[in-house]
Amino acid sequence: MNYKLLFNTLGGLLIFLGLFMLVPIIFSLYYHDNDIFALLYSSIITIGIGTLLRIFFKKENTSFSPREGLAIAGLGWFIAAGFGALPYMLYGTFHNYIDAYFEAMSGFTTTGATVLYPIEAQPHGIIFWRGLTHWLGGMGIIVLVIALLPAIGRGAMQLYKSEVPGPTADRLKPKIT
Repeated sequence: MNYKLLFNTLGGLLIFLGLFMLVPIIFSLYYHDNDIFALLYSSIITIGIGTLLRIFFKKENTSFSPREGLAIAGLGWFIAAGFGALPYMLYGTFHNYIDAYFEAMSGFTTTGATVLYPIEAQPHGIIFWRGLTHWLGGMGIIVLVIALLPAIGRGAMQLYKSEVPGPTADRLKPKIT
């Protein structure tokens, strides 16, 4: 396992996530909400730790094996949810980290479950961050499938092609027995 490549890539993920944490600030400024500093500090912490990982774990080899790809995908979920919970905690939406982590993980996995009640009582920036985690999670699944499916092998790609909607004559036909 190439740990330098693993931590360097996870650092890039954190920088990417931290930059997206800046987007809800636009809504907070527009609506004059008081969650601006929670979002800003969350972004600074996330980008800072991501940058440190990129600096200390400079990658020498840029080729991913399926092992590194799986480790990055698996750890990426947990790390993204861990840092994605920061805006909820710093604003005071939740009083314990478990609920904030659950809310962030629910968003990044596009589960849709929530412990945030009432949602409408939250500031616009926090609500937008919640929606953005769902959007990023959906995009993450698509990118993960596109990136890892070819590495699995030709059989997996054939199965994927047979299940993708589109005008093909050789798709698998469902059978009802």
